Amino acid sequence: MSGSKLETSKIREDFPFLNRLIKNKPIIYFDNAATTQKPRQVIHTISNYYENYCANIHRGVHTLSQESSELYEEARRKVARFINADEREIVFVRNTTEAINLVSRSLKGEGKILTTVMEHHSNLLPWGRGRKVEYVDIDSGGRIDIDDLRRKMDGSTLLVAVGHVSNVLGLINPISAVIEETKKRGALCLIDGAQSVPHMKLDVKELNCDFLVFSGHKMLGPSGIGVLYVKEDLYERMEPFLLGGSTIKEVHIDGYISEDPPLCYEAGTPNIEGAIGLGAAIDYLEDIQMENVFAHDKALMELALERMGRIKNLEIYGSKDGEERLSVVSFNVNGMGCHAVAKVLSLRENIMIRSGFHCAQPLHDKLGIGPSARVSFYIYNTPEEIEIMTDLLGKLAQFI
Repeated sequence: MSGSKLETSKIREDFPFLNRLIKNKPIIYFDNAATTQKPRQVIHTISNYYENYCANIHRGVHTLSQESSELYEEARRKVARFINADEREIVFVRNTTEAINLVSRSLKGEGKILTTVMEHHSNLLPWGRGRKVEYVDIDSGGRIDIDDLRRKMDGSTLLVAVGHVSNVLGLINPISAVIEETKKRGALCLIDGAQSVPHMKLDVKELNCDFLVFSGHKMLGPSGIGVLYVKEDLYERMEPFLLGGSTIKEVHIDGYISEDPPLCYEAGTPNIEGAIGLGAAIDYLEDIQMENVFAHDKALMELALERMGRIKNLEIYGSKDGEERLSVVSFNVNGMGCHAVAKVLSLRENIMIRSGFHCAQPLHDKLGIGPSARVSFYIYNTPEEIEIMTDLLGKLAQFI
């Protein structure tokens, strides 16, 4: 596996789930696009918070509240550094879905929304509430069709919302070109980074996007914590979606004064331990370096595409060029339902994959297929695991 500099064997020692045996066999976890496993460093950070620092934040002058508040804000600074943003531009939310809904409900101004037919349902459904939505097509390789984007952009376009990496096809979309076209027309651009931020180094200043959204649980962090990056000057074009505790400086019967961003967008008691756990996950990823994460993913992808491409009766969706893909391969074994494939892999070799529409049913409709099987990789996966999976898939396909 050329190109990868990760010490995978050492990394695997950090993940307790790998010690579990099911029917005396280890687990091969290939469902990372749905959620990743957690290293001991993240688990211990959360336990340490509960054991030593647990208190509500931003509301108390006592020691525990002050310490907990600092840990929470330090996590915000870590996120900001990770994507080269200012900490004032980082809003903590529950997940990518909530981040997109927050922008949809908070962004002021009239105009249509452009998104694409390949999007996760979370980047499709929220935009249709009270606004016109148009859908950009994909090209023959399965990536965003930039020519179609140009055709559908006009003076009425308020915002373009696109996924950086498809959670079905694994294809890396031409985001720089999308943002460039968006800026030419004076529109805003939201990037769904749920499948890219965990796998590659991103710099929001270099990208020049207006919004970036992603989830902690897909990048070694806990569930229930996500991030909305907002380019700071855009707060003027937004209003808080939820009101209540933590969002205000003063409240009187006849009115209130809001907190400054980002706090005015974080209503109620937040997922404090989740933010702190995400900070620990970022520490882990920065320690092994995102360039190495990216190279490891690419090497695994090339191996998987090469071995799966040899199997007769197995159809891979999207471009077969490993340079255009990251982490995800969706496929079907002709004559065998995807759920049956997933079940057999799980029962025979403890290989955990996803099957279904992957929250992207319009893309499956566009491709003219039903549900599909999906494998997705991360830092603890190995070439040997891919070989075990493809050997079993080859045997299944022989009997169809």
